[in-house]
Amino acid sequence: MDPLGSNDPLDPLDPNAVRSSTQPGAAGARITGSGVGDGPGPDVMAAATLDGNKVLSSDGEDLGKISDIMLDLRGGRIAYAVLTAGGFLGMGGTLHAIPWSALTLDTDEKCFRLDATAERVKSAPGFDKDHWPAMADPQWGAAVHQFYDREPYWQATREVVERDPFTRIDPPADL
Repeated sequence: MDPLGSNDPLDPLDPNAVRSSTQPGAAGARITGSGVGDGPGPDVMAAATLDGNKVLSSDGEDLGKISDIMLDLRGGRIAYAVLTAGGFLGMGGTLHAIPWSALTLDTDEKCFRLDATAERVKSAPGFDKDHWPAMADPQWGAAVHQFYDREPYWQATREVVERDPFTRIDPPADL
């Protein structure tokens, strides 16, 4: 037991805390590798440093690059990473919204690993740069998360928000 009495596996002050995507409320990308590199990463990073990162499928194929990271501004969460696949010099490629929880940041290889085969991703619903889907639409989002066998990020974090009144958008009046 921790000498300060904390045995919370998600204690943000405990450097040995266990962080796993299988824990309730975990909706973020996993991190693997030994490198921490220069700067603040890998637990907290500027979104711009992740743009252009290569994405590898579960069977090792290069799927493309992260071109955008979509934020749920009201919820304060990362919603999706946008994968640009195919095309030439960044033009004409198909875009895919990837649930953030389906990705693993590999600090050794400096890439993301997607928990899906290349064939699966090729059959994923995509869009082009001039016709983006309504990403705030819960039906669209649920279908994307279901395709990648992930719980929608807004449901995965709901339990955490409801447990902690200070993270709620509408905190109780007596606080």
